[in-house]
Amino acid sequence: QVQLVESGGGLVQAGGSLRLSCAASGRTFSSYTMGWFRQTPGKEREFVAVISRSGSTTYVADSVKGRFSISRDNAKNTVYLQMNSLKPEDTAVYYCAATDSFDTRADRYNYWGQGTQVPVSS
Repeated sequence: QVQLVESGGGLVQAGGSLRLSCAASGRTFSSYTMGWFRQTPGKEREFVAVISRSGSTTYVADSVKGRFSISRDNAKNTVYLQMNSLKPEDTAVYYCAATDSFDTRADRYNYWGQGTQVPVSS
């Protein structure tokens, strides 16, 4: 079991930056691949970024490539999502999640945080 708690969301203007954090507790954090997803009302949860257990491998969705990056600090049991050049279409609830394998599919993730809101104003 692992518990995940996101933080760092909030209102930001288009073109601005935010860094989301996801703190994990419970089973060894470094044994999990970590992902970030986002969701808007009425839509499916969308993959944003994933990072391997060691942090050596990352992958981000085309929609955020060049603007978002994912990182982790296993000593702090925390994964981050750095979001730059934010656009109004990035507005969503952002979730971090944990899984045993490197994957971009939401249904492969076993553990989820409660989400943090990121509204981007134009």
